[in-house]
Amino acid sequence: MNGTILSGRYELLERVGGGGMALVYKARDTLLNRHVAVKVLRQQYVHDEEFIRRFRREAQSAASLSHPNVVSIYDVGQEGETHFIVMEYVEGSNLNDIIKAQAPLQTAEAVHIATQISDALEHAHANGIIHRDIKPHNILIGKNGRVKVTDFGIARAITTSTITQTGSVIGSVHYFSPEHAKGVSAGEQSDLYSLGIVLYQMLTARLPFIGESPISVALKHLQEPVEDPRVVNPMIPQSVENVILKSLRKRPEERYVSAGEMLRDLETCLAPERRNETKWTYASDAEDDAEATRVIPAIRGDMRPSGADGASPQGAAGAPVWREGSYEDDEEEESGKNPWVKPLIWFGVLLVLLGGAWWGVNKVQDIFVIPTIEVPTVERLPLDRARAEIEAAGLSVEEPIVYEFNREVPVDYVISQTKAGEKVKGTVPIRLYVSKGIEMVELPALIGLSEAEAIADLEELGIPKEKIEVDHEFSDKESAGNVFEQSPPALQPIDPLNESVRIVVSQGSEEVDMPNLVGLTEQEAQAMLEREGLELKEKNIVKDKAYFEKGRVYEQFPYKPGDPVKPPGEGIMIYVSDGLPSEARTTSYTVVIGPKEQGAQSAVRILVTDAMGERVEAVNQKLSSEQSFTFEVVTSPSKNASIEVFLDDEKLDQYTWTHSQAGDSGGSASAPRQEEPEAPGDEEPENVPVDARQQQSNDGGNEAPGDGEIVEGL
Repeated sequence: MNGTILSGRYELLERVGGGGMALVYKARDTLLNRHVAVKVLRQQYVHDEEFIRRFRREAQSAASLSHPNVVSIYDVGQEGETHFIVMEYVEGSNLNDIIKAQAPLQTAEAVHIATQISDALEHAHANGIIHRDIKPHNILIGKNGRVKVTDFGIARAITTSTITQTGSVIGSVHYFSPEHAKGVSAGEQSDLYSLGIVLYQMLTARLPFIGESPISVALKHLQEPVEDPRVVNPMIPQSVENVILKSLRKRPEERYVSAGEMLRDLETCLAPERRNETKWTYASDAEDDAEATRVIPAIRGDMRPSGADGASPQGAAGAPVWREGSYEDDEEEESGKNPWVKPLIWFGVLLVLLGGAWWGVNKVQDIFVIPTIEVPTVERLPLDRARAEIEAAGLSVEEPIVYEFNREVPVDYVISQTKAGEKVKGTVPIRLYVSKGIEMVELPALIGLSEAEAIADLEELGIPKEKIEVDHEFSDKESAGNVFEQSPPALQPIDPLNESVRIVVSQGSEEVDMPNLVGLTEQEAQAMLEREGLELKEKNIVKDKAYFEKGRVYEQFPYKPGDPVKPPGEGIMIYVSDGLPSEARTTSYTVVIGPKEQGAQSAVRILVTDAMGERVEAVNQKLSSEQSFTFEVVTSPSKNASIEVFLDDEKLDQYTWTHSQAGDSGGSASAPRQEEPEAPGDEEPENVPVDARQQQSNDGGNEAPGDGEIVEGL
């Protein structure tokens, strides 16, 4: 049935157990988003209407129980022919598995478990519910050590059902009480007998009665005495053995009167003053039976004293005379004169005795008969008022008062009580269950846990998933996927159902884009990295000769501009220019240029390429008259200098300056001047190549190679 959804909300996840009557599944309540246990009735019983009716009625009765040691029943339903009960899901193991793995248990642990079972039974009995199937399989131990008794009401439905099996008794025969084995009505003491067997098994790792068949085991419950637990396990204190012996008496009236009495005995049995107490025996076992049958001589009918003649002589003072079959004396002869006198005397004496007895009985009743008192109902009343009403009725409040967490009842108000509305005799103590208010839970420390671990810890505390807020943020405080912040903080108590918990999960360190540091000074680069949360170590600043402006960054490593970097950016390096290399040559180069037409404006754009950069825009402006522009260009053995001149977006000319030319020029050179318009009679040829013009200028004026002027109008 895995994957089946019942009533539109209970999704069956996996089978976790089962018995002769039902199967148990772990399920998820999709409405409340929590895990529950769903007990599904086996198919062979779904057509027995009487069984179904009792099954549902008893399950609904058990749902009225509210106790920390009782598995809560949430819902009862039917889906087609599937009858099911929804109950609290307990994460842990059942007591049967623990006994198999660990028995015999430590005495303190076994007594602690039995104490919680007794507390659960007392609550159930006070509400009129008898379990009838107490056994280790029905005792669940949560991961927090809390004992939970399950299947309340189910056992009642089974044993009172019309379902029978020829020649067998349905149930767990090893834990039967004698009256249960006989088939008579099983009351509160039957549960206590079964609990005694469970305690016996926890401490000895064995059952008190074992047989080849269920019938043989049932007969042993009825006839055989139980072997003393201390014979099997001498480490058991005498006080604990006494609890077991009293709970396993064959006759119900010889056991504990109630689960409450057994609970109080269990709570004190490990006290130092009780551990070595005398062995418990029932009163009838210890005293000599005065009514035992004895053999005495019979009185013969013809027995008589004999004298010398065979007859008893008349003695002095009217000694009796024996005759065969009669006894006579002088007084009898005298009373024979009036036969009514003696009966009348005896009758009168009898009347006097009867009258005195009647008067005495009335007096004794007035003194000793305990009046019947109706227990007032004080539920939902403040504790002080509830105590006053109970004491005003002539009853007393049992101490200590039981305090329980409760979401519905205010603090210090009575949740429930024993004997409410019942008529009791004497000063029966009334147990009150008083609210401690909402059960607050203390938040654990979640920082450092993974997201899944943190959510699991919160859900285990009873905090619904919808009350857990999860945010994801960048952080270098914790590894990615781990919680680095929680609210409220650890150890703060909260209401798990009404207060939200926020956890912030790390996405790791936030990545930033590596900035472009080339061209910045060392200080500017350091400041820019700090703004991005990145770190530049002093040892990673390298200064070296380079074809770059001195004091400025000419290279960054290993992250190029725009590369993603996680702060603090381990291993960031920058290379800062410490000036030009020794082989570099710097030349000042002058370009003179004017507009296309005299007096008009032209757009001038000049691009410089040298060892320091490619096509760097050195000039971009408008001019209306001739201007000169001087540039410092750097050449290297492998890189020439080049100047491109654009006039009104048309390439006017390009001048190239080699490394050897830079050396010959002595560090200064000029581009040819732009030609001016020809004057009449001027015979200089048009469109002379730049190099030729430069050569002509060199021949006439002994200028350095490359020097010269551009003729206007070129």
